[in-house]
Amino acid sequence: MTFAQGRPLNALRHAIRFGLFFLLVAAPLFAQEGEPSPADSTTGWVFRWLNFAIVLAALIWALSKAGPYFRSHADEISERIAEGTRAREAAEQKRREAQAKLAGIETEVAAIRTEAKRSTQAETERLRATAKSEAEAIERAAQAEISAAERAANLELKALAARIAVERAEAVLRQEITPQAESALFRTFVAELERSAN
Repeated sequence: MTFAQGRPLNALRHAIRFGLFFLLVAAPLFAQEGEPSPADSTTGWVFRWLNFAIVLAALIWALSKAGPYFRSHADEISERIAEGTRAREAAEQKRREAQAKLAGIETEVAAIRTEAKRSTQAETERLRATAKSEAEAIERAAQAEISAAERAANLELKALAARIAVERAEAVLRQEITPQAESALFRTFVAELERSAN
């Protein structure tokens, strides 16, 4: 027998018990009216107290049977309330954390902006210093190249001047040296060689 099949049988048993209980309780009401009421007699009082005891016992029994159901239902409700309370506390904690983060975000944004401005200025200064040092290096290199070019030009100019001077001297000598002067020079040269050899 499954749980679903057992419920109608239990309900039928409870209905039968309740019907019998009702008959026992209501039986004195169905008594005939013409006769003296047995309820006023000692037996009637005993039955009243007995009836009261039966009703009280039935109520106590019904409450004892319903107690675990109500207790489990109350426990389930308490557990759900506790879960709801825990969920609400967790949500409140998250809300407080989010509010704390949002409150601190303006300060963080201001700090980030200040840091970005500071680093931008530092980077600008660094780039300026780098550009200045590179410009100075380029200028020094250009000055060195200019100086080298000047020295090379001076040397070339001197060489050119010396060559031109030699060429003119040769030209002047060719014009001025006659065959007689050439033989006199040759004799002087030979005489000096003889002297130096002695």
